[in-house]
Amino acid sequence: MQDWNNYRDSLLQRVGEYAELAPDVMKAIGSLEPSIGKMGKLDAKTHELIALAVAVTTRCDGCIAVHSKKAIELGVSREEIAEALSVAIALNAGAALTYSARVLEAVDSVSQQ
Repeated sequence: MQDWNNYRDSLLQRVGEYAELAPDVMKAIGSLEPSIGKMGKLDAKTHELIALAVAVTTRCDGCIAVHSKKAIELGVSREEIAEALSVAIALNAGAALTYSARVLEAVDSVSQQ
């Protein structure tokens, strides 16, 4: 099992080192989340649930570590997280099915040459 707290701390330290090397990039990335929050249509809990689902679909351990902590701090329940993750699982299965159809199309295309 991953030690998520130590991983998150280590990751944030490395990100800090990167920030010193590329401050303009970090400034640009850092402006994304606050600007999304200003839209005001979804609450912070919903943002974190979406972030966790996206973290799963993009296989981003850093995103999982950071957004899990934020979600818990905002009072998101395990049940809410499980529901959001269920959507991610369903979408991944759908994506696999869609891309499987693309593979068959590609195979048929090659076979017809």
